[in-house]
Amino acid sequence: MAFIGWPELILILAIILLLFGAGRLRGLAKAVGESIREFKKTTSEESPKTSEEEEEEAIIEAARKMGVETEGKSVEQILNEMNKKVAKKG
Repeated sequence: MAFIGWPELILILAIILLLFGAGRLRGLAKAVGESIREFKKTTSEESPKTSEEEEEEAIIEAARKMGVETEGKSVEQILNEMNKKVAKKG
């Protein structure tokens, strides 16, 4: 397989420009860029959340709705404060 040099590359790009036109080529380039960005984002994301992480997030969200301060506290501390708040209401 031969190496494609600059003259060949320019000729290929000129033919593509003639076939698709400037406006359509711009849209095609945008779609390719978005696809590559989405692919990189998907492949670089960490593993999916475990059920334990989802449970912790649900606890924190419920605590915030109850008016419990969650910043800098462990899940156990948040649960204790939630229980105290419920006990005071009852």
